[in-house]
Amino acid sequence: MTDPAALAGLPLPEERHQAIGHDVARAAILQQVAERRLPGAIMLHGPQGIGKATFAFELAAAILTATGDESAARVTEQVTALSHPNLFVLRRRPKDAKGFYTIIRVEDVRELRDALHHTRGRLGHRIAILDSIDDCNPSAANALLKTLEEPPADTTFLLVSHRPGQLLPTIKSRCHNIALRPLPDDQVASVVTGSLPDIDGETLDRALRLAGGRPRRAFETLALSPDSSVGVLIAWLQSPRSLPAGAAIALADALGADPQGPDMSFAREILLDWLADEARNAAFGPGSRLRLASATDLWDKANALLSEADSVNLDMKQTLSVLFDAIRKHLNTTAIPAEP
Repeated sequence: MTDPAALAGLPLPEERHQAIGHDVARAAILQQVAERRLPGAIMLHGPQGIGKATFAFELAAAILTATGDESAARVTEQVTALSHPNLFVLRRRPKDAKGFYTIIRVEDVRELRDALHHTRGRLGHRIAILDSIDDCNPSAANALLKTLEEPPADTTFLLVSHRPGQLLPTIKSRCHNIALRPLPDDQVASVVTGSLPDIDGETLDRALRLAGGRPRRAFETLALSPDSSVGVLIAWLQSPRSLPAGAAIALADALGADPQGPDMSFAREILLDWLADEARNAAFGPGSRLRLASATDLWDKANALLSEADSVNLDMKQTLSVLFDAIRKHLNTTAIPAEP
């Protein structure tokens, strides 16, 4: 078990060798590598599933090659196997044979810090990848901050973040921050077909519609059964006033049964994406003033509900039920009357 976020049957980020897209960011960092002016820490942030970790491993291989004495092919081979002595990777660690810790612990960060202060294993820069820094608990984040404040010589940290707004401002201020964006559909399609060359066009188009520029979301969508709770949620959000109240309660119960599970995580992303799209559409659609005000209130309410559920361990089933009712109320309130 090497990556707690791995999707079954798909290559790990370190096995993909090169990220699709992100050309502007890639060119800027490679220019820094060529000029030997790498910062001590680079934060790659953006929505989950757009290839940030893959990009981090690609950059690691480029830096290790440029500053070391081995060929690019040999370095890439070692990065893929996580065997390069100057590469350090910190993820959530296995808890037992069945699963992983839910956080990166302070002892994990201290172990990384101690390893970086040992004599380097090979000529060249050392790279430490944190995938993702969002998983650090407060103690781990503070321990990492101390390391970033006094980094070892010739060492670059590559920090992957899906939610940079929730990180310590002092950590962000110590990093060269690079925002990565969702990919255009043709690039998402390249990632998908690279792993699934036999996918049919209709299935690919459906995955692209739901991916929102995130290859990981496309793969997750392809793995869904239409009868799964997430599949039902996706169908409902395409016609949100069509789901009876009883069915909405059943859907909330199904999704909220495992608040930390992959279905709930995926459902949260889908809900927040729908709410963001609703706000954007409201800004330019008919009845825009009322609809936009309602959509903005709905966005704030949804984030507050989910945040409160996380922070004080509220019943996620009840949280989702309240949120589904709020979505229905928003749509009923802002519906454009049909012309006679």
